[in-house]
Amino acid sequence: MNPVPAVRRRPSLRRRLLLVLLVPMAILLILDALLTYGVALTYANRVHDRDLSDDAVMLAKMLADPRLGTQLSPQARFLLEYDREGHSYFQVNSARRGLLAGSAQLLPATAAPPPDNTPQLYSTRLDSHALRAAAVRTTAPGDPSDSLVVTVAETLHDRHQQANEILLLSIMVQTTLIAAVLSLLWFGVGRGLRVLDPLTARLAARSHELTPIGGPDVPQEILPLTRTIDALFSRLRGMLALHDRFIADAAHQLRTPLTGLSLHVDRAIADPRPETVTDALAHIQRLTQRAARTSSQLLALTRAQASPLELGEPILLDLGKLIPEAVSQRVHDALRAGVDLGYEGHDQAMMILGDASSMLDLLDNLIDNAIRYAGRDSMVTVALSAQGGGEVCLSIEDNGPGVPPDLLPRLSERFFRLAGSNEEGSGLGLAIVQRTAERHHARVIYRLAEPHGLCVEVHFPPPSA
Repeated sequence: MNPVPAVRRRPSLRRRLLLVLLVPMAILLILDALLTYGVALTYANRVHDRDLSDDAVMLAKMLADPRLGTQLSPQARFLLEYDREGHSYFQVNSARRGLLAGSAQLLPATAAPPPDNTPQLYSTRLDSHALRAAAVRTTAPGDPSDSLVVTVAETLHDRHQQANEILLLSIMVQTTLIAAVLSLLWFGVGRGLRVLDPLTARLAARSHELTPIGGPDVPQEILPLTRTIDALFSRLRGMLALHDRFIADAAHQLRTPLTGLSLHVDRAIADPRPETVTDALAHIQRLTQRAARTSSQLLALTRAQASPLELGEPILLDLGKLIPEAVSQRVHDALRAGVDLGYEGHDQAMMILGDASSMLDLLDNLIDNAIRYAGRDSMVTVALSAQGGGEVCLSIEDNGPGVPPDLLPRLSERFFRLAGSNEEGSGLGLAIVQRTAERHHARVIYRLAEPHGLCVEVHFPPPSA
């Protein structure tokens, strides 16, 4: 039995925002706890050190009193050593007589305390316990030549316990604050995401519109997303407009030959005589060829107007090899039309960035236009030359009747044909040339040839441009 695939949880913007905020807050809480404990321990050490110093000074003053002497009563010893949680130690040393009272295991300070009753604080150990001690030096009672060193020490238990209590109190307060902040974050994130509601409502209210969705109420953070969607809508609008234009062009161009086909079929059916049928079939063949030519021209125009993304990345093309081969394939068509088709070029590489099939469509339409309108017994010359700055110029020149100068700017319009022309063209050839040249960032120049005729030049930029 096949295992059931696990359902992947859909990404959530709210969850991602909360995680991005919660993880740093948790880290900050840990760092704050460590800092709070360090501050609390420092404070506890300072307070206990001050109390420890006061105890040492007080004990030294008591022992320096001649009425009390250097001996401590059992009650005083008990009070000095009593500690509810830990343990306290004391030691009284005479410079001449040695240990007078207290614990003998308590280690003295490495340096003798000053003789002015100033406490000296130091850390030591006793029976594997860490101790904090304060030592005071005073004059022995009744013997000015002798001195006493009074040391009072305590374990660190009280200090750590006090720091822990401060930390716990701090954590409780901070946890309450963090819970309140999290509640505000949850509410704030939800409230902040409501700014997307107008955009969502506008998108939901649309049916087939592809107009831009951006507006003044779109948050700045999602502007890149809305701009990307608007760019996608723009490309879709262009594609739909291109498809609509293709349908309109096809209907416009195919209507005449299809109507003629229907008329000649009706004519052959109405008059079945062989000569009538033969003449009708000849017209049908001519109209069929015209319809096929028009269909291929419409498809070529559609390709030329398509988005550059649909063709992929351009490649390096050597027009010095591509153009002569393409011209040679049209020689037989030129001979049938009574036109002398020739090529002028150089045996050198002429590189451009482009698409090979688009370039063949461009050249095919230029040659077809020249052969069709130059007339019989005319000459058509295809030339390829290198220009300054690395440009490549492709030119097609004929010695036909030419074009009136005022009509040269209209040659690249769709369906434009010269008035009085007897050739049955679709009016799309030079429009395809213009669109293909624009896709290759090339310039198309129309000029009159000498002494008569038409010359079409296509200037391609260098590959590095």
